[in-house]
Amino acid sequence: MIRVKVIGTGSYLPTRVVSNEELASTVGISSERIQRLTGIQTRHWVSDHEASSDMAVAAGRRALDAADCAPTAIDAIILSTTSPDMAFPSTACLVQRGLGCKPVGAFDVAASCSGFLYGLSMAQAMIQSGQVKTCLVAAAEVKSRSLDPHDEATALLFGDGAGAVVLRGEEDRRPERRGILGIRLYADGAQHELIRLASGGSRAPLSSDALQKREHTLRMRGASLFRVAVRRIEQAVREILKEFGVHPEDLRQVVLHQANGRILAQVADRLGLDPGRLTSVIEQYGNTSSASLPIALDHAVRGGNIASDDLVLLGSFGGGLTWATGLVRW
Repeated sequence: MIRVKVIGTGSYLPTRVVSNEELASTVGISSERIQRLTGIQTRHWVSDHEASSDMAVAAGRRALDAADCAPTAIDAIILSTTSPDMAFPSTACLVQRGLGCKPVGAFDVAASCSGFLYGLSMAQAMIQSGQVKTCLVAAAEVKSRSLDPHDEATALLFGDGAGAVVLRGEEDRRPERRGILGIRLYADGAQHELIRLASGGSRAPLSSDALQKREHTLRMRGASLFRVAVRRIEQAVREILKEFGVHPEDLRQVVLHQANGRILAQVADRLGLDPGRLTSVIEQYGNTSSASLPIALDHAVRGGNIASDDLVLLGSFGGGLTWATGLVRW
């Protein structure tokens, strides 16, 4: 049987650090209140010359180095982003060029903050079907350029960054299952208006009127989204744990989308998760959308919180609405 294993992780954060103090004067609330509302102290924003592909290349290189894998050994690239360099070509094609990979399949996934797990699921299927052996799955987001600096609901939360993993399929006939055990994906388009960027697509092309109304910036119904996120993630986590016969105490590490410090705390409390086993980088990096899960995963691995044979739970929630869970035996 082909097991799909994570053989390397990597991440990248831009050098510019944006503090709560810097945002406080623009948004009109104190830096202390920002911390209380979000659990965030700092976030990273790109410089003028950086785009999503640049960050994905940097994170991808670190993942390849960790995997001791040459770029020419990659058979496919899947990139999650809702902030592509341009409408087309895909940002994944630019990453393929930047890494110096062979002419392999490369495409983008747009599933908002759940995009990394959507991409991981696609990569798992491609490897197990025999289409490819080694795949790079990355997520890169530049949210700072789609924020209204005066909108409290969004300006406080979002940062920029990228994360990546290298997956490889290996024959493994041992009775204990290792690698990706399962990924479960969900969507509910009926609630798409809870978080969206309305202008700039085929339904509402960018125009001077849209710019004046600031419809080209991210909008979110924070309180409603908060309640739905906690409920959906809790339910999805319970379902995947039950499916695989896993109890919360069996988990070595839980890595969730870093949306908001309060969401992380509530989900952990509802599920009875040990706080010491919940990876959190929200304080330093803020909400980096689909990049937040692989960034947090990379930090957990490099920090020694995940080791061989550890059982790791992954979870995410985002616009669409979309949400997803995954279970991995490291």
